[in-house]
Amino acid sequence: MEDLQALKQRFGIIGNDVHLNMALEKAVRVAPTDISVLVTGESGVGKENIPKIIHQLSHRKHAKYIAVNCGAIPEGTIDSELFGHEKGAFTGATQDRKGYFEVADGGTIFLDEVGELPLTTQVRLLRVLENGEFIKVGSSIVQKTDVRIVAATNVNMFQAIEKERFREDLYYRLSTVEIHLPALRERNQDIHLLFRKFASDFAQKYRMPAVRLEDDAVQVLLNYRFPGNIRQLKNLAEQISVIEESRNISASKLQLYLPDNKGNLPAIIGGSKKENDFSNERDIMYKILFDMRNDINDLKKLTLDLLNNENIEEVQQENHQLIEKIYGNKEPKSSNIEVLNIPQKVAVEKNYDFIETIEEDESLSLQDKEIEMIKRSLEKNNNKRKLAAKELGISERTLYRKIKQYDL
Repeated sequence: MEDLQALKQRFGIIGNDVHLNMALEKAVRVAPTDISVLVTGESGVGKENIPKIIHQLSHRKHAKYIAVNCGAIPEGTIDSELFGHEKGAFTGATQDRKGYFEVADGGTIFLDEVGELPLTTQVRLLRVLENGEFIKVGSSIVQKTDVRIVAATNVNMFQAIEKERFREDLYYRLSTVEIHLPALRERNQDIHLLFRKFASDFAQKYRMPAVRLEDDAVQVLLNYRFPGNIRQLKNLAEQISVIEESRNISASKLQLYLPDNKGNLPAIIGGSKKENDFSNERDIMYKILFDMRNDINDLKKLTLDLLNNENIEEVQQENHQLIEKIYGNKEPKSSNIEVLNIPQKVAVEKNYDFIETIEEDESLSLQDKEIEMIKRSLEKNNNKRKLAAKELGISERTLYRKIKQYDL
């Protein structure tokens, strides 16, 4: 087995935390085998190093190593990227294309953000893990591949399984061995060591003296939670190296570069949302639509009462709150049906046609509203899906699926 210190030097890993060492030792032990590995941990902890170690210490080290970011590939094309496609399989498929599983035959594939895979792709991946077989998009020919799969995710897989976003059988196939990398705040003794290494690297890169933290600044650094983990610490070291003229950094100076994220992030009490909590603008819009529907029903009932009851003042008094909601603080006339801006004579002559109009408007479904919102957003953003998705408060992949679903 390769010496742990030599392994760290070879792959540029810094730190002596016991949990980090345990993760590296597990990676070294599992490398000579062909079993699948799932790497877990928060974003920015360096999960991409584990599959490289496993590949380089395995008998596959002379074959292909391909890293795939599953979250960055649109849902409509990810099957083609992973498994390839035949000519004419879909619009734009002008020639045959090899997928990653065919190209990396005999090697290793690293599936980063595997929790973002669509369910249909998860079924295909499960088949590869079970018997090494896959079928290209648009083909009926079964092909074989000998690929070692290492996956990584920063999501809670059990919650994803519970919400039916990830297949339970695929999870157990991927996590034959699970390697967890600790968050930076759990490696307290490594934080200053990492900062000094990054400061030294940037000093060489920008040809300037390395910055140095004073004792009080070191304590500030160690007490910070670093939600972005090592990636955030590296960015911090680069900012200070470039911007600060003084090479000695005090605690007050350091605190200017550490964002206070305590009050800016939404808090979820007990790890779950209440029924009436809304996480994005789309949920708020749905709530508004439901409230409008209830108001229309109340308005219709009030109208019928006014038309069928000669004592209009009594009806108005009973429905004072609803009328106030519609008109604000203005007092409507009580002598006739002008409370709804509809003269009684016209209402009678039309045989309550306006009631039918309300019912027709009410029949508009949420799906129609959703289609209308998507169309407007796409028109506003010149059909740029990324901008439209951001405006709608949904992911680009979800928007792509909606466009395909509604044939927009």
